[in-house]
Amino acid sequence: MSGLPVYRWRFAPDGYATRRQLRALGLRPGGQDVAAQLERPRRRRGPLVAYLYRVDLAKPVRPMTPARWAALAKANAARRFCPACRRDAEYVIPTSLGTCVPCAYPDLYDSDGSTP
Repeated sequence: MSGLPVYRWRFAPDGYATRRQLRALGLRPGGQDVAAQLERPRRRRGPLVAYLYRVDLAKPVRPMTPARWAALAKANAARRFCPACRRDAEYVIPTSLGTCVPCAYPDLYDSDGSTP
């Protein structure tokens, strides 16, 4: 990424935006290369870096199709099923546990998943 213009935090010129800023405008980078770099200095560590893209070259966000909505719903449903007891936990299972809370802490719950 050498040779890119580097701007200090909050001093980037108009016409540049981060990915999040583009998304808020309903845009996406659209395959363009990083146009500039934004650096925020920090004490005792290296600076925070954000990459900037040109707004005039950005493309509109692709709309969600029914197939994409279905795939997203299927992926979110998979995050709710416990691999140990094969039940719907009715919440997204924490990756730190890997299973639903009753399976992770069986001594605190009855066999039906309720507290004693």
